[in-house]
Amino acid sequence: MTDDSELDTGFHAPVLEEMPEAVPAGSAILRAVRILEAIARHDTPPQLSEICREVELPKPTVYRILTTLEHAGLVGREPGSKRYACSERMNGLAVETLLRSPARGARRAVLEELVEQVGETCNLTIPNNNSVLYLDRVEASWPLRVRFTAGSKLPLYASASGKLFLSYLPKRSRERFLRVTPLIRHTHKTFTDPARLGREFEAIRANGYAADDEEYLAGVCCLAVPVRDADQRVVAAISVQAPVTRMRLEEMVEFLPHLRQAADAVAQTIDW
Repeated sequence: MTDDSELDTGFHAPVLEEMPEAVPAGSAILRAVRILEAIARHDTPPQLSEICREVELPKPTVYRILTTLEHAGLVGREPGSKRYACSERMNGLAVETLLRSPARGARRAVLEELVEQVGETCNLTIPNNNSVLYLDRVEASWPLRVRFTAGSKLPLYASASGKLFLSYLPKRSRERFLRVTPLIRHTHKTFTDPARLGREFEAIRANGYAADDEEYLAGVCCLAVPVRDADQRVVAAISVQAPVTRMRLEEMVEFLPHLRQAADAVAQTIDW
């Protein structure tokens, strides 16, 4: 094609000739993507040798790419260890992608229907490092309500969704979380004893749902059920939240079938 300084002859190259060539399967970009995917799939941050086995690449190649990804702020090494994890920047990119997903309208419709059924505010949440992140939220039409928005974060150990996510982690990961995470008291009902939380996780796995009985905000209770992917991994949660003056946990439990139906519907809207 001619540039602005050349004579325009009236001929223009076909669009296909302007498109970039296909990226070779062995390119550094695709290798980097495979390495990021391998790190993201692990419940606990993997070591270099684990990543090499998963992506089937030589250790010097993987180490070189990891160094570049570290420099770009996309991965980081855990302090005092040789394990790699996705960084805040990488997690932020993933969250922004989900927040603006074309499927947001479909999953919001599921939440809106659920709010009609239960009469209280409902949420779609995902785990985000040591926090629960609100991916979407539909408010009930009541004058008294708790204000959160998409993008808001809550502590894992003091929220229904967070305890749900923790309970389905491998035992080693749960124990590590309880060992290294400061358990700050938000209300007089917050669980701050690791042993007590450990028993709570076992009960959640047995019951298939988690509850927040005024553990983060006094006067507010919440009930959460898991959203599972095709491999039955817990990747998100559907929850209902209300002031205890209007609905108590005992009443919320009656809506578990509606919450589980909504969780199944949401699972179909997101390509995990």
